[in-house]
Amino acid sequence: MKAIALIAHDGKKAELGVFAVRFKSFFEGVPIVATSTTGAMLEEKGFTVERVASGPKGGDAQIAARVAEGTISGVIFFRDPMGKHPHEPDINMLLRLCDVHNVPLATNPATAELIARHIA
Repeated sequence: MKAIALIAHDGKKAELGVFAVRFKSFFEGVPIVATSTTGAMLEEKGFTVERVASGPKGGDAQIAARVAEGTISGVIFFRDPMGKHPHEPDINMLLRLCDVHNVPLATNPATAELIARHIA
């Protein structure tokens, strides 16, 4: 079964945590891959998570590679669009690869809900 990737910038982690708990039954039915600190937050909430590196240390690129490999069925990335991020090239690569490989990508709760309700 393909995994769902969950990522959140620091200012959006709490929001992602609330979202994940709200859709707990969905997330318990699929493997979750997350960047390191996002994964730690999700584990504290009782989720089983495969953690990769943190975003600035290559985690976004690791998830992008999995998108290209075809092992990710959707990406939920609660981004902080107002912040500057030193790993912006990796973020852009992840977004681009989701488009290239036709992988659903949610960057806010409204589109994340569509993924949680419709990806099997």
